[in-house]
Amino acid sequence: MGLQCGIVGLPNVGKSTLFNCLSNAKAQSANFPFCTIEPNVGVITVPDDRLVKLEELVKPQRVVPTTVEIVDIAGLVKGASKGEGLGNKFLANIRETDAIIHVLRCFEDENVTHVDGHVDPVRDKEIIDLELQFKDLETIDARIQKSEKAAKASKDPAAKRHIEVLYKYKEALENGKSARTVELTDLEAQTVKDLYLLTDKPVMYVCNVDEESVVNGNNHVDAVKEAVKDENAEVLIIAAKTESEIAELETFEERQEFLEDMGLVESGVVKLIKSAYRLLKLQTYFTVGVKEVRAWTYYEGYVAPQAAGVIHTDFEKGFIRAEVIKYADFIELGSELACKEAGKMSVEGKEYVVNDGDIMHFRFNV
Repeated sequence: MGLQCGIVGLPNVGKSTLFNCLSNAKAQSANFPFCTIEPNVGVITVPDDRLVKLEELVKPQRVVPTTVEIVDIAGLVKGASKGEGLGNKFLANIRETDAIIHVLRCFEDENVTHVDGHVDPVRDKEIIDLELQFKDLETIDARIQKSEKAAKASKDPAAKRHIEVLYKYKEALENGKSARTVELTDLEAQTVKDLYLLTDKPVMYVCNVDEESVVNGNNHVDAVKEAVKDENAEVLIIAAKTESEIAELETFEERQEFLEDMGLVESGVVKLIKSAYRLLKLQTYFTVGVKEVRAWTYYEGYVAPQAAGVIHTDFEKGFIRAEVIKYADFIELGSELACKEAGKMSVEGKEYVVNDGDIMHFRFNV
């Protein structure tokens, strides 16, 4: 799908360290590929234990996992909305992403200089929020001016509704709130879906902590959680320095032992990638055969023909039906044939909403 999450943050908060950990294949798991599109864009495999279990059962010729793109966006400074520093490039790069991973420094270290002199993740968050809000306000003001002129020449109720929504956004932004905090009906949201506001993108806050705080957090993390409680945003705790140390270990077994000693089940980077996938509202279905076991990415809420279209547009155009096996049934019974014989394969039509983990085979005719 080519969907991207952009990693943002002030200078020296640890975002590039995290990106570098992502770029190190051995930092994640035994089989965790990464490739670079540009110097700051990585295509990273989404870890999925279900794919491993399917491979063990089916023993296919190849396995194809699903991926997500992570973009390391240049550090932002105050005045970015007015072009300060790399502001224009920073804002343009964010506009191209589908979701934001906002890294916040939540550790004390006198050897690592903070751009504002002392550690305050809530202040850091507000600096970036403010720059994005300023840019969104420019967008809204320009659209209001254009839309009000058009509304005078039209009696279309949708034009009036469009302007009302624009003013809702304007009020929120002028009060220091991001666009994502504005509650809209589905009808209202339809009227402004082409705005592409920076502060309307889904966001995840990554609290970069020291090793001692990676399990339970600290006062800085608590302050962040309190500050974002109304944003419907996920807060993830990661120790970037520790992730770097994990990346240096040679084998998967060594890395797992390191994590167990810390009381962790999986690395923070793996959690980050899984969370980024969820942040984009993505889910996975599988196609299973002796030639290939493959994970396919689709948007949450897709019906069967849309999911088929992820493989090829002809599958969606000529969709006839989908044959579906639940992942749990396949694992329990061990094969497609066994699932058929046990009555665990269902035949679904165009209205079927695909569930995460479904094993699917599409019938189509073009």
